[in-house]
Amino acid sequence: MSILIASATLLTASSAGLAYTYWQVLDSRRRLRVVNSHRIAANSAIQKSRMDLLEVRNRAKLLEETVTGGATAVEKVHKAISSTTFGLIDHFSRDDQFRQTARKARQTHDQTSQQIYHGVRTTNRALHILADTLIISKAEKRIISRKHKKRHP
Repeated sequence: MSILIASATLLTASSAGLAYTYWQVLDSRRRLRVVNSHRIAANSAIQKSRMDLLEVRNRAKLLEETVTGGATAVEKVHKAISSTTFGLIDHFSRDDQFRQTARKARQTHDQTSQQIYHGVRTTNRALHILADTLIISKAEKRIISRKHKKRHP
């Protein structure tokens, strides 16, 4: 009878130990899920800041390309209009002195307009570089400094 009691006691103790171990496994799995969700959230926040920075860069590049393309398109239209106008003056003018004056005016006009459109494109590029330096680089530094602060608490 004492063997039965001892066996029952050992069986009860091992069942209790097994139940406690099972409970510990469940608790550990729950805590692991919490830690994993925090890791995913942190990675998601980092990825979001990277995507935001990439979006800002892409928007700045698109803006620069739009202004440059727009200036080039306006320049071509302007050149077509002035070429047509000066061409008609040259073609239909009967006075040689007036024709020579119009040709000089055309040359001056073409040089001036070319310089103006070149200035617009150059200024646009300079503004893009300035914005990149002031805004985008600052955002990159802020993201990098956050990474270093988290690594070295």
